[in-house]
Amino acid sequence: MSSNKTKPTNASVDTFIGKIEDQNKQSDCRKLLELMRKITGNTPKMWGNSIIGFGEYHYKYNSGRKGDWFLIGFSPRKQYISIYLMCDLKNMDLDFEKLGKHRRSVGCLYIKKLSDVDSTVLETIATKAITYTKSKYG
Repeated sequence: MSSNKTKPTNASVDTFIGKIEDQNKQSDCRKLLELMRKITGNTPKMWGNSIIGFGEYHYKYNSGRKGDWFLIGFSPRKQYISIYLMCDLKNMDLDFEKLGKHRRSVGCLYIKKLSDVDSTVLETIATKAITYTKSKYG
């Protein structure tokens, strides 16, 4: 059974964010950092070289694959900021109608800038996603 390639590191989150060239994206990442710290109560950690994760949980799928992962996180990508919610967004009782301009996949939200979304709605969605993940994986 293969293991996750992306694991927590001892790299500095502040240094990573400080190296983001786009000052608007850097500011948005600092705001996300505070939002996620507030809703999780966890200290952020670098996962691999480009993901900031909060909290941790152990998962085991029916296939037998198991591992550890963060409860919520984000990564400043070239075109978007990826927000990792770690749950199936299609099957949850989450209201994206009032979030604002975004894209989403199975477990991620993609936003160009934080001002494109309603931060209160984002906080509600993130909190519900964390609650769902904790209930599913203990």
